[in-house]
Amino acid sequence: MTIEGSVQAVIFRSEESGYTVIDFLTESRNVTVVGCMPEIGEGEYLKIEGKWVVNARYGEQFKAEEVSFSAPADPEGLVRFLSGGLFEGVGEATARNIVSKFGAATLDIIERAPVRLSEVPGIGKMRAQAIAESYRRNAEMKNVMLFLQGHSVPLKLAVKIYEKYGAETESAVRENPYRLSQEIDGVGFYKADKIAEALGFDRTSEFRLAAGVTEALREAGKQGGHTALPEEELARRAASLLGCGGDVLEDLLPRLVLKGELGVHTADTESGNVRYYALGVNMSSEKSVAARLIRLIRGAGKDEDISKEIDVFEKTSSIYLDRTQREALVSAWNAGVSVITGGPGTGKTTIIKCITELCAAKGLTCLLCAPTGRAAKRLSEATDEDAKTIHRMLGLDMSSGKPVYKFNENRPLKADVIVADEISMADIYIFSALLKAVPEGAKLILVGDKDQLPSVSPGNILADIIDSGLITVSTLTEIHRQEEGSLIVVNAHRINDGEMPLIRNDSKDFFFDRRYTPEDVLTDIVSLVTERLPRYFHVSPSDIQVLAPLKRSPAGVEALNAALQNALNPYGEKLGAGTEFRIGDKVMHTVNDYELEWRRGSEKGAGVYNGDVGYITSIVRGTVTVEFEDGRVAEYDSDARDSLMLAYAVSVHKSQGSEFPVVVLSLTPGGGALLNKNLLYTAVTRAKNAVVLVGSEATLKRMVSNTNIQKRYTLLKEFLWEADKKAKLLNS
Repeated sequence: MTIEGSVQAVIFRSEESGYTVIDFLTESRNVTVVGCMPEIGEGEYLKIEGKWVVNARYGEQFKAEEVSFSAPADPEGLVRFLSGGLFEGVGEATARNIVSKFGAATLDIIERAPVRLSEVPGIGKMRAQAIAESYRRNAEMKNVMLFLQGHSVPLKLAVKIYEKYGAETESAVRENPYRLSQEIDGVGFYKADKIAEALGFDRTSEFRLAAGVTEALREAGKQGGHTALPEEELARRAASLLGCGGDVLEDLLPRLVLKGELGVHTADTESGNVRYYALGVNMSSEKSVAARLIRLIRGAGKDEDISKEIDVFEKTSSIYLDRTQREALVSAWNAGVSVITGGPGTGKTTIIKCITELCAAKGLTCLLCAPTGRAAKRLSEATDEDAKTIHRMLGLDMSSGKPVYKFNENRPLKADVIVADEISMADIYIFSALLKAVPEGAKLILVGDKDQLPSVSPGNILADIIDSGLITVSTLTEIHRQEEGSLIVVNAHRINDGEMPLIRNDSKDFFFDRRYTPEDVLTDIVSLVTERLPRYFHVSPSDIQVLAPLKRSPAGVEALNAALQNALNPYGEKLGAGTEFRIGDKVMHTVNDYELEWRRGSEKGAGVYNGDVGYITSIVRGTVTVEFEDGRVAEYDSDARDSLMLAYAVSVHKSQGSEFPVVVLSLTPGGGALLNKNLLYTAVTRAKNAVVLVGSEATLKRMVSNTNIQKRYTLLKEFLWEADKKAKLLNS
């Protein structure tokens, strides 16, 4: 039968059966509730609408379709409600006094005439107002929570939404559910689309089309690192996502630009003028970066002869710079912004060390930074100087719920020279934040390997800066760091030059295990990590990092993680049935989470970043505790666990900026253009002491010869040219 209108019910959970039990005021019966029911505590009152259904397996059920908060009407229910913890300072005795005084009118009094609560002994006017405010706030929030959870929004996300919109949440969502994907972190297009469908929105609604365009640009950034897309490419991607024809979007894109939701830029290309569209944050970030770089370039002082200081450095450190290193050092010292690039062993770190010593000798402040914790740690160890992540150096603060940096354009860093290492890993957002904090007149020295993979997140910083031709670039080519008999550095350069790596039987650090099927590759890698390499190199399996180009393949990241977990941590206590995490597992954080709190001894902070690696130390009631390699400890509840993945094996992209004692690389067929020279070179250069390639010679040859690099659409180079032209006009 179908129930007409609202039905009031008491909801509580049966500990024995696990069923939700309903005591309808019209007819009492115990049944399973299905549909849009959220988690409800014992004794909480609801108004529900729905219908009775009969399930072949479970029998009679009540299918809830609409759920809203309702307060009780009977005296005992009112007492339980008032003393249940929602009202600060109201215990059972006070609740009984209130109900005894006002009876069935209790809630009307609290809501409409709270001053009358002072008629109850022990309640003054201020306390009466506090009780009324608690009632209003909790009733309002409860209704919002029920509305959102009724549309499959997780509780943690529902709280975020309520914090954003407050009492207007339901009306805001009903008016345009797609705004959630634009304004709330954690609500993507697909979740908003599902809510919109339940609310009856048409699939051709302009709200939906606009959100689809935005989502297409976001996905392009996440998947390909693009900061913008050509008009045709954007239309194709958006139409595919929305399930509509591209012509529907022709008039929409200009309207979104007029509204300020998108940015547009027309670039002069070989094929003519092309319009590029970008998210507002991407376009403003790239424009800001370009303007600040040009300002720093033009703010450089007069050239300074530092040859004597370099001579002193060489003598005191017993390190002698070759001609290109010396030229690179002089160029960097006399430029407002400069780039030093080169492959492994070419002396980039030596130049950084010389810069720090020159600064110390001249009484100048030099700051060292890198995009990731691993890269910063490597820089610190190599130079014997303090190096920080860019986030930490800028003083990231998440207390307001969004990233705020202590050092910015209004409060610049106190530095004369700033050196940013592994800059190819930086995305446009953190690079923009860095530039805002660089003081006028300071030197900014960017160091990185232009032949490594670009950042995982949007942007192509190093390549765009070099390609612009506006910034001093020094390219180091002579190999300095190479132990006798070592092949890692030699083969890295051979791969980068399009040549097959040398494979020698007497090699001590570069090995090739020939395996011809993915299944054999996987079996061989497990054997290498668990037995052969630890025994041969006298290292722990934790010092060995397995890399793979592909995520889903018979010998890809996921399959390798499952096999290595079972081999290395078979008895670790599991999180629960159907989950992959166990105590003792090696894990990686996969997104930048500026709000996740951590502790390290007495130190506390927030912010865990993409690529941070650690180990699971405990699992308590579904909460996973991870201790990262730098000593930070963070806890992951059920919502946050999506940010973790097993890290016995990781993708080559995820390994950027890291260095591992031993690297094992899975080479299997497939992957299309992804299996290229660029990726192989990046993987090999992650190894410090040894690298083992496992796969077929055919796959290795294919990667070395594949020089195709996936096109990454960005506008920084264009904006640099524009900013330079503008600066010249202003100073002409």
